[in-house]
Amino acid sequence: MSIFAAIQMASGPQVTANLLLAGQLIAEAAGKGARFVVLPENFGLMGVTEQDKLEVAESANGGPMQEFLAENARKHGVWICGGTLPVETPEPGKVYASSFIYNDEGRQVARYDKVHLFDVSLPGVDENYNESETILPGDRTVVVDTPFGKIGLAVCYDLRFPELFRELVDRGAEIIFVPAAFTDLTGKAHWDILVRARAVENLCYVVASAQGGYHVNGRTTYGHSMIVDPWGAVVDEADDHKPGIVLGDINLDCLRRVRRSFPVLQHRRLLSLAS
Repeated sequence: MSIFAAIQMASGPQVTANLLLAGQLIAEAAGKGARFVVLPENFGLMGVTEQDKLEVAESANGGPMQEFLAENARKHGVWICGGTLPVETPEPGKVYASSFIYNDEGRQVARYDKVHLFDVSLPGVDENYNESETILPGDRTVVVDTPFGKIGLAVCYDLRFPELFRELVDRGAEIIFVPAAFTDLTGKAHWDILVRARAVENLCYVVASAQGGYHVNGRTTYGHSMIVDPWGAVVDEADDHKPGIVLGDINLDCLRRVRRSFPVLQHRRLLSLAS
């Protein structure tokens, strides 16, 4: 078994302050035995405007936030999934929302660019989001082989697209990370249902690290970071509006026994409908 940690934050518009808190929480998680630490979406910046991320966008080859992840991985001897951070693209005015994984030597071993972008108007409230205004979507799924098992990567809005998760499992994923920044409204309605459903239907662990709290831009995020096992049980869960960590043992022997005895993944029948 290996201990995984999901970090919950309420990031603001100052990268330095966000990294300071993230570093403290990584150290706390490592001190409690975590071997793999997952940060939330936008851990380094929740700007006042969507354009703020353009000012701190990093090269794919490095930058302050990537250096922070590498340094903390080396310092604490843990693997780290860096939530998301903005990475430069060939298109002016656009970034990728990239999730990086660093091993315990501080070496980058994987990168996933968020595929599904949150362009919605929330029903019943005056909240509108248009991520595609400043973000380019990724175009590939990512599964990385680690000493802790095969890990698939997803981000926030991806959670609503089960076909992406099924592709990750088809590629061997046993654990799926979901860094997120769910709104308070959508989180209350759907967060628990979606995280647990993705675990149950794929017989996998889900480590969902979230933004949770009040942000300078006026937004409130739902929090409730959680680790869920392949049977849909919540291993540990955070409060809604409070930074902190959740910890959980991930037992791949148990996962593999469940998949053998309850072989739902082998029972799929993909039918084409004749007109």
